[in-house]
Amino acid sequence: MHYVYLIQHDLSGEIYIGQTDNPKERLRTHNSKGKKFTTRKSGMWQFIYLELFRSKQDAINREKKLKGHAKGKHELLKRLKYSLLELKIGEGRSESISGNCLPKTQLPANS
Repeated sequence: MHYVYLIQHDLSGEIYIGQTDNPKERLRTHNSKGKKFTTRKSGMWQFIYLELFRSKQDAINREKKLKGHAKGKHELLKRLKYSLLELKIGEGRSESISGNCLPKTQLPANS
């Protein structure tokens, strides 16, 4: 069997999507700080979601769709609203800012 998975870091709240045929071993690898993209100084990656496929190619195609199409990923995250980890503010993550996080540019006053 082949799996598409979504993991989330318990401190930073970051998510990562991948595919594997051995989810337990894959999660151990993510947490052993051996992969550059998912290496963090502290905290742990946790499974949030798994999809099961009989075909490796179907799993690869689904992973690509979730990684490459913002709408597919957005819909999945919407479905997982209550499954995502609560973020620990102050531990690797800044407080969230509502609305646009960029400051508004002030236009010069007309003279």
